[in-house]
Amino acid sequence: MTKVFFTDFRTVVEENILAKLKRLVQTAGIDTINFKKKFTAIKLHFGEPGNVAYLRPNYLKVIADYIKELGGVPFLTDCNTLYVGRRKNAIEHISSAYENGFSPFSTGCHVLIGDGLKGTDDVEVPINGKHIKAAKIGRGIMDADIFLSMTHFKGHEATGFGGTIKNIGMGCGSRGGKMEMHYAGKPRVNSKKCVSCGTCYRNCAFGAISFVDKKAFINTDICVGCGRCIGSCNYDAIRPINSNSNTVLNEKIAEYAYAVVKDRPHFHVSLIMDVSPFCDCHSENDVAIVPDIGMLASFDPVSLDQACADLVNAAPAVKNSLLGEKENLHNDHFTNLFPDTEWQSCLSHAEAIGLGERNYELVEI
Repeated sequence: MTKVFFTDFRTVVEENILAKLKRLVQTAGIDTINFKKKFTAIKLHFGEPGNVAYLRPNYLKVIADYIKELGGVPFLTDCNTLYVGRRKNAIEHISSAYENGFSPFSTGCHVLIGDGLKGTDDVEVPINGKHIKAAKIGRGIMDADIFLSMTHFKGHEATGFGGTIKNIGMGCGSRGGKMEMHYAGKPRVNSKKCVSCGTCYRNCAFGAISFVDKKAFINTDICVGCGRCIGSCNYDAIRPINSNSNTVLNEKIAEYAYAVVKDRPHFHVSLIMDVSPFCDCHSENDVAIVPDIGMLASFDPVSLDQACADLVNAAPAVKNSLLGEKENLHNDHFTNLFPDTEWQSCLSHAEAIGLGERNYELVEI
């Protein structure tokens, strides 16, 4: 049974919350990893500007500083988004990270966007999964020797909750990878936004793009759905269609997370605080659905997510929150929030493919 280490947010004069976080990861055994001269990716969500529920940079500095103490070379990372926002390319993404406080001066390490300028710099990682044969992971993340994740645990309108596995799987997928997880169909062109620049045509390796009436057109019989045209378009004229079911989405996320962590050392931290009902990809955040609970750490991302879900479900709903306004029809906070989601499908599939196990021992420090 995997151990998941937990501490609440209570503090004393002799130990503030940041010192408590360091003690948590030390107790959980992060220093058993050999960090000496190893590039260490710290995966987090920088938060869409306007949203203030993302993790404070102070927490990241604790981890980055400790990795440097252990001889490692840490960097903060995330991959570009598929949707139109302020994190869809590396320039805007880094600017957003700086705006939200994640600079080398505040965290002690640099920001590196894992899938490059336009989200097209990826590596295909063979896994031969149920849905994914080769996951498209950001090259900068796969080049790292060691992988760590720092997760803000919250609700999510498509997956039930956004935890460690989603932070890793969806977060480390390139734009083409995100398309593969979210969608079953091929992309199409919005002719009203197309300016006939030809960038998508030049970036298509399969000859699927031509021009009809001076507008780009994608032949779906030839298109393989790699998503590179989406990343290359500066005008957001190309969008995917045909969303996957939430269960398939969750299973694909689990397979992508497996691709990221397999065959290299990894460690994970999750903070249950400011538990907003929606993803940090929103440019706003609603009232927290439960009170702040604590910080958790483990080598097992599946056990970690299960423990976080159990702690949140055991907590009372905040009355003036979106959850507090819902009827308790399912005895499950995440299902009450989003009845069409099935969060357990992600964990059960993750366990089945060997990413981790759902049974855990909660060790409180």
